[in-house]
Amino acid sequence: MSVTAPLGFRAAGVTAGLKPSGQPDVAVVLNDGPSRSAAAVFTTNRVQAAPVTWTRQVVQGGRVRAVVLNSGGANACTGPAGFQDTHATAEHLAAAISDSAGEIAVCSTGLIGERLPMDKLLRGVSAAVAEASRAGGLAAADAIRTTDTVVKIAFRRPDGYSIGGMAKGAGMLAPGLATMLCVLTTDADLDPAQLDAALRTATATTFDRLDTDGCMSTNDTVLLMASGASGVAPDKTEFTLALTEVCADLARQLQLDAEGANKMITIEVVGAASEADAVTVGRSVARNNLLKCAIGGEDPNWGRVLSAVGTTDAVFQPDRLNVAINGIWVCRHGAPGDERAKVDLRPKDVTITVDLSAGPHSAIILTTDLTTAYVHENSAYST
Repeated sequence: MSVTAPLGFRAAGVTAGLKPSGQPDVAVVLNDGPSRSAAAVFTTNRVQAAPVTWTRQVVQGGRVRAVVLNSGGANACTGPAGFQDTHATAEHLAAAISDSAGEIAVCSTGLIGERLPMDKLLRGVSAAVAEASRAGGLAAADAIRTTDTVVKIAFRRPDGYSIGGMAKGAGMLAPGLATMLCVLTTDADLDPAQLDAALRTATATTFDRLDTDGCMSTNDTVLLMASGASGVAPDKTEFTLALTEVCADLARQLQLDAEGANKMITIEVVGAASEADAVTVGRSVARNNLLKCAIGGEDPNWGRVLSAVGTTDAVFQPDRLNVAINGIWVCRHGAPGDERAKVDLRPKDVTITVDLSAGPHSAIILTTDLTTAYVHENSAYST
């Protein structure tokens, strides 16, 4: 139920020795067509890894025959040599499937600032191509994990066609897609422009609304490939809705597996003058470490919510702000509301509703609490 669920796709995941742990670390997803239409969105970080630079150029052509992904090294901030390594990886996969490197996407994830061991990587690419099959989707999803504790896959089957997906990401989850790699596949018959429009709409309200720690990666890539093998040309609105469901499913899985997290926090901003205002306020609340610590400690400290709202340029009047935590309106009109002792923060899922009382717009941002486990994992990440 992953990237190989749609017709026309094969995948594999293998162990090439890039990770000291000996876990799988190289994956391929091959599109056997008949179509090769593709679209992608990337990190907005101005510091971008070599695979992002390469794949951005490839996707401009609107066609992707295959993608190779590796964990165990980001190939970011590695200079011209790192870009040559990405090019060599694409050339190697292209030769293995008798195709052109100009239609090979490359994705990497792991530690920034170190070159990849190319001998191991290229052997891994060859092994993955040899093993690629319709049954290889789960293995591919496993091979792209870094600090992820579980694989992340999703699937939807609308009317006569399928959409599948796999993703990785557990830390550096912030707007600009999060530290994530995601491959989406469909056997629908759509052209690159249609795929691009659907993908941008889907990611805008899913991956771009996930903000667990305010840190933006150098490697974020969401790639959508269409094989056209079903022969179905779906309604564009229907396809976009189904694709959004797959992305939302994967985004929720990323949130659930966020590094060190105990609480899954949904921030609902309502009553905003614009959607942009709602998103701005939601992000500010999501990034407030004092609030994240409070939720981790099961303390309904709504004053920290108001403090975060007040740092934004959103339209609101302080004496008209309302805040609810798990359905209890602890703040009304910028002052104490219902008794905060009524708030039950024992469940894993926590919902914070912020009413700006300034208009009809809304937005949802997903985040997590801040724990000692997160600090420990990231203080020792590179060692």
